[in-house]
Amino acid sequence: MNDAPAALSAASLLQLIWLASPALPVGGFSYSEGLEAGIEWAGLGTEEAAAGWLADQLHLSLARADLAVVAQAIPAWREGDMARLRALNDWVFQTRESAEFLLQTEQMGRSFAEWLKLHHADAAGLFEALPASYPIAFAFAAARTEAPARDACLAFAFGWAENMVSAAVKAVPLGQSAGQRMLGRLAAEIPLAVERALALADDERQAFAPMLAILSARHETQYSRLFRS
Repeated sequence: MNDAPAALSAASLLQLIWLASPALPVGGFSYSEGLEAGIEWAGLGTEEAAAGWLADQLHLSLARADLAVVAQAIPAWREGDMARLRALNDWVFQTRESAEFLLQTEQMGRSFAEWLKLHHADAAGLFEALPASYPIAFAFAAARTEAPARDACLAFAFGWAENMVSAAVKAVPLGQSAGQRMLGRLAAEIPLAVERALALADDERQAFAPMLAILSARHETQYSRLFRS
């Protein structure tokens, strides 16, 4: 018996690529998620240091929080389980450890919802009832494809990686070749991060990253900033 998963349709694959694109008008390019502060105060001024930092952030922060939320929110959207979605959405808002991180997920979620209203007739009513964080809004879009949660999480993580590498290229600064090497490293590590996120139960999600939170808070008053976080 062949137990290999069925290939995604071309339409679903293209939708995931679209959702992962930094060109999506949700503002992800304007945030560095503490990286800009890390360059000044945590010694992230080289390709190797910045790449290692982002790999750690992928596994210790993104995989254990937002990626896990996306994985759990996709079936909830497909089942119309609004109570579950509200609980996940509340968890995202309640676990943001700095004002800038809270602003980011609020703004990106709101912008994503506005974009979704152009493509899905029921999005306006749903997002009026549920002002969504970014992971919840992304999960809504992913749930409307045929893609399993794993593939949607891979797209979410790669979109994050592209935005973060772009921030590093601008802020360290680095050349484009260095940026591509960093992106290649993150791409190789994303599947493991996604598998871990998919395996997390509700009581295993966490958003505890003290140094990241401290750097995010310091970024609020950092002199000469390029990014909003």
